[in-house]
Amino acid sequence: MPRRTAQFSFPTYPAQALTVSWGANEKDPMGGLADVVPGDLYRLHRDALPAALAIWDGPEGQEVADGSKVGRPGDRVTLEVCHSVMAPDGTLIDLLVLGVSGEEATTRHVLPLATLEPRGEYELVASETESAPGRLADIACVSFISGTHLTLAGGAQKPVEELAEGDRLLTRDHGPQPIRWIGQQVQRATGALAPVRIAEGTLNVARDLRLSPHHRLFIWQRRDELGTGRAEVLVKAAHLVNGDTITREEGGFIETYQILFDSHEIIYAEGVAVESLLVTPQTRAALPEDVAPGDNASDRMNAAEIEVQETALEGEEDPATRLTRASQGKARD
Repeated sequence: MPRRTAQFSFPTYPAQALTVSWGANEKDPMGGLADVVPGDLYRLHRDALPAALAIWDGPEGQEVADGSKVGRPGDRVTLEVCHSVMAPDGTLIDLLVLGVSGEEATTRHVLPLATLEPRGEYELVASETESAPGRLADIACVSFISGTHLTLAGGAQKPVEELAEGDRLLTRDHGPQPIRWIGQQVQRATGALAPVRIAEGTLNVARDLRLSPHHRLFIWQRRDELGTGRAEVLVKAAHLVNGDTITREEGGFIETYQILFDSHEIIYAEGVAVESLLVTPQTRAALPEDVAPGDNASDRMNAAEIEVQETALEGEEDPATRLTRASQGKARD
């Protein structure tokens, strides 16, 4: 049985948890493009709880990954449509509808790009398939938040918003490398887009470091604290949230930047090693047409091989404390 290491994990609701409370399709669940009517009002069921849908790039497309709380490993995952709904306070929220197909049936799941509340009704405003890949890319891309200092080839640090294509950054494995492309956008910092803040001093960061939830930090274990059997590991920022020194920041807007090289690189942000943008089927939609990276299957495979799954971080002790100790080679007191 192949190892299906999760590349992404998104909080989703079963489509039946979001049903029409008033309108043409009263009592119907959130559906695909042909199943909905603009103007219908949807309500999230009071007892609805999100469950994590973990995805990896299978041999024939997106599949459910190991450890997913939705579907079974190997089930096919299809991005169907992006619905835009108006919340009770007048803000617009995009909802991505994903189909999960197993041997016996296909189920639909809703991935909200902002927090949904069981109070109030959400009016369906628009639906389209063209924007869906781009909206998924928004949350799948690893992004640096404005103000984050990256290390240049000569060792100096520069805020990400002051960098330009062609600037050379220091990489761990290949020395100075020129930036091939920089993506920039302003996003609402809510739900799946809310960044993770790592406080100064935690995991050896020189200043507070803010990353997208799926951004992976590279940690070299001087002692194999996690029991992975290897020194080099990648750990998602979202898996380290402890509510104290590592938190999710909800609210407002953020300016985000995606840094692409000719290959997947480990670079330095606020003094610690983190990854650059890895091109996958989920993130490719974020790239302009004139930026067409070649086959990077080996990059994806190498990154998946050393990524630490969330289950390996479970335990009584804070994962950040364990990883800091591992990087310093210290034994537990």
